[in-house]
Amino acid sequence: MSAVAELSDALASIGERVGPSVVGLGRGWGLGSGVVIAKGQIFTNAHNLRRDEVSVTFADGRREPGEAAGVDADLDLAVIEADTGDAPVVDWDPERAAPGLGSAVVALASPGGRGLRVTLGFVSSEGRSFRGPRGRRVQGAIEHTAMLPRGSSGGPLVDLEGRLLGLNSVRMDGGLILAVPATAAARKVAEGDSPSRHRLGVAVAPPRVARRLRRAVGLPERDGLLVRDVQSESPAEQAGIERGDLIADLDGVDALYSALDSVPEEGGKLPLTVLRGTDERQVEVVFE
Repeated sequence: MSAVAELSDALASIGERVGPSVVGLGRGWGLGSGVVIAKGQIFTNAHNLRRDEVSVTFADGRREPGEAAGVDADLDLAVIEADTGDAPVVDWDPERAAPGLGSAVVALASPGGRGLRVTLGFVSSEGRSFRGPRGRRVQGAIEHTAMLPRGSSGGPLVDLEGRLLGLNSVRMDGGLILAVPATAAARKVAEGDSPSRHRLGVAVAPPRVARRLRRAVGLPERDGLLVRDVQSESPAEQAGIERGDLIADLDGVDALYSALDSVPEEGGKLPLTVLRGTDERQVEVVFE
């Protein structure tokens, strides 16, 4: 049997075995796709959820209401609770090593419940990253060539044995796809054990925008993040940070997240240098 025939048989077999675990979210070309990971539980991307409830369409055409049971927007992962009926659970070993460069992979989806899609591809790059819905970088993403239509995000990426490797999340130029890896950290999210992360409570503009705006109003240029908005009763507001302030000496959003991650989980404090116009002062953000 030729290699092409073997791959064809493997693809058909995966469609038969894994396809019944794949669900569509929303209707038509609506929200996206997902995969059954346990009885009554569906795994998908966090960006697929616009509200707490979503319509779930199964491979047999059955449609059930689903409700968000856990969301980790930083990792772009979410768990939906729904009556999964007889839908099988996808094979998932979170301790399994990530696929290497050139490994054959299969992407599956049911865009908005409009029928199963199964495509073959290969890992084109390892250890990629992308920004999740809240701006934090999702590390270790799997870049692959298995093309999928719109509405496929949240569908599973599996190996030739049908074992879960990740959730397809981001479509890139040229048709390449980035998948969130199905790691032990992802499994914790699926089990409702998402880590607690500090949040400053601000919306910011990057340093290049801050420099341009300060220059436009006659202020000296200074690297930092420009505060565009402050959430009410947030740690930032309680520290006295206001809209228009410049958080100095942070060369980007990633630097801010790194600073937040360095703060102890309980009773932590983060010192920041803040500029308001030309007035520079030190503030201490307290996380309770």
